[in-house]
Amino acid sequence: MLLKKSRYKTAEPFAPLADGTEVFPGLRAREIGPAAGVIEHEVRSDDRLDTLARHYYNDDRLWWRIIDANPEFVFGHEALGEAMAGQVILIPKARE
Repeated sequence: MLLKKSRYKTAEPFAPLADGTEVFPGLRAREIGPAAGVIEHEVRSDDRLDTLARHYYNDDRLWWRIIDANPEFVFGHEALGEAMAGQVILIPKARE
């Protein structure tokens, strides 16, 4: 069961096979559209997703919004750190 405000509420479940066998009891990846109201942020070596979310949204739990706006990052830990210092990432507005 998903909460009303869940970002996964429109995600489709995996369809069973032709013989009715359930493939996976979860949801397919959700659609991620283009980010709206974007701010560009130059990454510093000590930046973390949760602290950026706290700074821009006043809520460290919204770190996933930053990842959604930067689809080149498959995992959150790829988005920041020493290797990314000086590069620009997008920070979308908190709510669509």
